[in-house]
Amino acid sequence: MNALQLFLLLRRHVKLSERRHVLFENNQYGKFFGYILVAIVAIELIAVGTFLGWTAAREDLTELVFYLMPFLLIFDFAGRFATQQTPQMLVKPYLLTPVSKYSAVDCFLILQLLSSGNLLWMALFLPYAFIVWCGGLSLWAVLAMLLLLHLMVLVNSQWYLLVRTLVNQHLLWWVLPVAVYVLPWAPLLFLPETMSDQILDAATDLLDGWLFSWTAFGCYVLLLLLLFAINRRTQMHFIYDEIGRKGTTTLKTVSDFHVLNRFGQIGEYLKLEIKSTMRNKAIRSRFIQGVCFITFFSLMIAFGNVYRSSFERNFWCLYAFIFFGSVNLTKVMCPEGNYIDLLMVHQENTLTLLRAKYYFYCAILLLPLLLQLPPVIMGQFSILMIVAYLLTATGPVYFLLFQMAVYNKTTLPLNSRITGKNQTENKWQAIVSMIAFFAPVILVMLLQTLFSPDTAYWLLIAIGLAFTLSEPWWMRHIYRRMMLRRYDNLEGFRTTR
Repeated sequence: MNALQLFLLLRRHVKLSERRHVLFENNQYGKFFGYILVAIVAIELIAVGTFLGWTAAREDLTELVFYLMPFLLIFDFAGRFATQQTPQMLVKPYLLTPVSKYSAVDCFLILQLLSSGNLLWMALFLPYAFIVWCGGLSLWAVLAMLLLLHLMVLVNSQWYLLVRTLVNQHLLWWVLPVAVYVLPWAPLLFLPETMSDQILDAATDLLDGWLFSWTAFGCYVLLLLLLFAINRRTQMHFIYDEIGRKGTTTLKTVSDFHVLNRFGQIGEYLKLEIKSTMRNKAIRSRFIQGVCFITFFSLMIAFGNVYRSSFERNFWCLYAFIFFGSVNLTKVMCPEGNYIDLLMVHQENTLTLLRAKYYFYCAILLLPLLLQLPPVIMGQFSILMIVAYLLTATGPVYFLLFQMAVYNKTTLPLNSRITGKNQTENKWQAIVSMIAFFAPVILVMLLQTLFSPDTAYWLLIAIGLAFTLSEPWWMRHIYRRMMLRRYDNLEGFRTTR
């Protein structure tokens, strides 16, 4: 079997494994909403590409898009965390076959390069290239430009894959992308404005003749091959490491959290939630990354100068409160799918667990609340706005997200990440996630259009307080609906372990 035949065979196996998955039918709904989102993004990119093309043609600056590529590649790198995964359980079965141990990894890395997601940026590049071609650039130069731009995207995909693999092993590897993306620009923030402008002009003149050249093309080809080789070895190393469970287990002293004993059974489930976050690799990683995003959003609004308009600051301030819950609570009860049978032993055990989860996620909101206090003290935000957004998160947003406890029936692995199962979403996860992200923003805009800002905030406080105080009622209603579907959900949890 030659390399091409092996590649086609493994690609066919991937397609068949997706179709044979027990949740394949449900995942089609998630793909449908994903296609809608991709279509919206593509339309936005076409508009941006057209605008940049007209600007480049008017200013006779054909290489304008190359000056903007560092920022576009940073955006592309961040966006891949929501869409692109590292090679997972797909590699594991082929390690016991006569196939070379690197052949399977090579095929899956090539599949990443040939992914249709890498072509999304063509929605921006093609309108730009068409306009500059109409402006006088030769056809061969336009084709070379498109090839070089796509090559940059492919290099960025391999760079993302390396960073994502390393970050999955230890969060300190975040230093690597920070060093690449932030450190080159950091000195400009502390230098005088005139000196910063001189440095930027000198760098622009230096790169002016190099950005769109055969030398740049050769450098990117070499960089792509280098990153591919590094990924090849890195993926194989960590796959064998996870399968073999290398490393020694050390005993750790974990606090018993005696302070929670006073809360009875809810306190015990709060301990379970905290210890699960501390001990389980996959859950701990999701938790820390969520906290990092909360901190980033909060600090960006509190101390940044990027978002000055009322809409932008309200938009991101609200997201700082609802982001963590929106990302994690759409999979509520999925980690418990590993031991859901034990929770069904005693009556209302699951209800107590749900209430403990609610209190846990409410406590996490203290972090963005504390981070928003400095701008409140400096007069940038009002305390009324902060309280309104806090209660919006603990009230209607959490009410919506906890509905997923009724419909979720996919077990989320606690520790496996590189060779773990792909986590597919059912149709309700996709719908609820989109509503949780966009409905509060629409509500805020509508209320501020109809009423004054203070009146809108008071209305949000009233709505949020009503949902928050009625938590015992609607949580019990969710529990009753869960019990009506318990056998169907149990079968799903057991099947996907």
